[in-house]
Amino acid sequence: MLVLLGISFITFCLVMLAPGDPVRQMIAGNEDIVVSQLEIEALRRELGLDKPFIFQYLDWLGRALQGNLGFSYMVKKPVIEELMECLPATVILAAASTVFMLLVAVPAGIYSAVKQNGVFDYLVRGISFIGVSVPNFWMGLMLLWIFGLKLGLFPIVGGRVAAANLVLPALTLGIVMAAKYTRQVRATVLEELNQDYVVGARTRGMSESHILWKEVLPNAMLPLITLLGLSFGNLLGGAAVVEIVFSWPGLGYLAVESIIYRDFQLVQGIVLWIALMYMVINLIVDLSYNYLDPRLRKAGK
Repeated sequence: MLVLLGISFITFCLVMLAPGDPVRQMIAGNEDIVVSQLEIEALRRELGLDKPFIFQYLDWLGRALQGNLGFSYMVKKPVIEELMECLPATVILAAASTVFMLLVAVPAGIYSAVKQNGVFDYLVRGISFIGVSVPNFWMGLMLLWIFGLKLGLFPIVGGRVAAANLVLPALTLGIVMAAKYTRQVRATVLEELNQDYVVGARTRGMSESHILWKEVLPNAMLPLITLLGLSFGNLLGGAAVVEIVFSWPGLGYLAVESIIYRDFQLVQGIVLWIALMYMVINLIVDLSYNYLDPRLRKAGK
């Protein structure tokens, strides 16, 4: 709760300290139109922006604790309603990207560690290094250019949740995530393979497959699950750059639009949601440790 409180206060400060008049922006949007001072003052009083800063924040916090995150003047509806409408798109994209990442990264990382300094290992390390170095937006634009423009296999402009629109953004996120996760899986498995218990298992005549699947991987699970949880929490907050490139109607796309239009109520709601997702995912990961590591269960007793 203290973390959420601190994040909400810092975000509120940043939004309010940003250049420009948020009230004028709400009325005129990005259009260069004349707005009367009377309209501005009336809306400022309605939103409570004529009060001292700390009272503005306390008013917002009191409403947020009751589940009221305010009204979005950009989309003309309550913030919580807009967040719930964009959430399914973000969850679908996050799940699809994570599944693709796991299907590629886990077997590639494990096999690369087992075949250390072999041809496959060097190939995986080289490809993953390139993947880590490539920005999301560039990868997305290249996939759009090849599979959308040149081959015509997928639509170039999305804007709605559909299977055809999902493939390219999921691949973009999945490829970049897989490159990072492959290296992490390889490093973790290699670390476990060099432990004394592996040497002991080999001297007792255990097969390499038994050592890998029954001894090494269970011990390598904890750090990998932590990294997976952080990655998934990040995706649930909305992959803003990728969603903008593909016009995917998720929370990341909504966050960028709300910042452009200075919709501070919506910005606050999105940031609070992202922080909450990180905390929930971290809590789930922490609770899963007791079930995955028998040593922690024994220590708890």
